[in-house]
Amino acid sequence: MILITGGAGYIGSHVNKMLYKKGYETLVIDNLVYGHREFVRWGKFVLADLNDTEKLKQIFKNNPIKAVMHFAAFTYVGESVSDPRKYYVNNLKNTLNLLNIMLDFGINYFIFSSTCAIYGEPQEIPIPENHPQNPISPYGRTKFMIEKILEDYHHAYGLRYISLRYFNAAGADPDGEIGEWHEPETHLIPLILDVAVGNSENIKIFGTDYPTPDGTCIRDYIHVKDLTDAHILALEYLLATNKSDVFNLGTERGYSVKEVIKEVEKVTGKKIKTIAWKRRFGDPPVLIASSQKAKSILGWHPQFDLKTTIETAWQWHQRLQNLKIRLTN
Repeated sequence: MILITGGAGYIGSHVNKMLYKKGYETLVIDNLVYGHREFVRWGKFVLADLNDTEKLKQIFKNNPIKAVMHFAAFTYVGESVSDPRKYYVNNLKNTLNLLNIMLDFGINYFIFSSTCAIYGEPQEIPIPENHPQNPISPYGRTKFMIEKILEDYHHAYGLRYISLRYFNAAGADPDGEIGEWHEPETHLIPLILDVAVGNSENIKIFGTDYPTPDGTCIRDYIHVKDLTDAHILALEYLLATNKSDVFNLGTERGYSVKEVIKEVEKVTGKKIKTIAWKRRFGDPPVLIASSQKAKSILGWHPQFDLKTTIETAWQWHQRLQNLKIRLTN
């Protein structure tokens, strides 16, 4: 059995679906603060918070857990600056709760949902895994600290782990069953799609004077299905080799904010109104992954380009509007 924390959230729910389809027995735990019960359509579900250590112990006691895939975290960078305590308690302290209970029950396989935010301002592009790590937000620092804890637990207790450092997750389940649903939404593509469906009048472009070809930030957008494939490859690699490691997950291709907006206009047939806005704290001009390590060791190869990523996001976004209407009626 694979335990998936935060499995009612965006990436965790996609991983849960694919694991289940591949024949794995899955158990999702989520406190539903940001996750959606509607997304846990596969495997078992337990409503639980990682702060509740007694309930966690019962979950491990009552289920034949082989490995843990850990997605449960708060991820709003700006909020982490204004309320760091929230992030250090949930992301760091609660992860320690989980790891310590795993050790108590002899569970030694751990897949960690990390982030490119641990690198901070990039010194080279594309960014390799051995790039210096200097996170500039409390959110990024929580992920950085957990990776250091994983290193120490590996050496001291034999914990085997793989840390997957995402770049910009995007898109939705190609079957249209689940997708991106954040409250509040901060990701670029669904915010643009909100304009396309008429929920918003415009999209703010945070900074138009960056040292990039069109003045807007460039990011590496990786489809959630490609992320899902990487998680399963990482799990199978970990179980087969007992080797701990870290991997970047990105496409190695960057797109500017304006390029993404233009692609959304092509896919949706809608004109997107934009407003130039001031820069946000902590936004580097360019973030692009080097994913050569994941390709060579895990045999992972992303399949979705920006166009197909937006197409799946648009399909889901339209369905989500109907789902929200049904839930409010």
